[in-house]
Amino acid sequence: MKELYHEGKTFERIVYPNKESKNREFEDCTFKLCDFSESNFSQSRFTDCTFIGCNLAMLKLNRATFNNVQFKECKLTGINFSECEDTLFTVGFEHCILDYAAFQKKKMAKTKFIHTSLKGVDFSSANLSSAVFDNTDLERAVFNNTILASADLSTAFNFDIDPELNTIKGARFSQYGLQGLLTKYKLEVI
Repeated sequence: MKELYHEGKTFERIVYPNKESKNREFEDCTFKLCDFSESNFSQSRFTDCTFIGCNLAMLKLNRATFNNVQFKECKLTGINFSECEDTLFTVGFEHCILDYAAFQKKKMAKTKFIHTSLKGVDFSSANLSSAVFDNTDLERAVFNNTILASADLSTAFNFDIDPELNTIKGARFSQYGLQGLLTKYKLEVI
């Protein structure tokens, strides 16, 4: 990966943990079964890319750009997406482990989290309006001043969202998820 610009390429089974790969540009690329854990992709640009079955744990992404990037069956633990560029930030996650990632202040309207573990994720001050949390585990996820207007949490579980500290107008919850909206009141829901 010494080249600075990659277009239409498939990277498969690349083992590149704890390496420097700053200032790279990837357009319409696919990454399959790669290990980039603890590597530094700061100031890199990813456009129309897909990651499948990759280990991206603790990836460093300071000022990186993600425009229409999909993650499927990836491990993304501990990534601070808050450091990414806000312009064109569009991502989607399916069957991923995103535990302890951070999305503070990110504009992520309509983002899809499908069958994804979001334990301990920080969504403080993020805009998740119309986002979809389909069968997602939100145990210990932080929602503080988060916009969840019209978001779909009807199949999400283990969440604790304070309606007084977050915007939830029009959000969808199942009757089984109501307890996650009442936690601070210490009510017993049966």
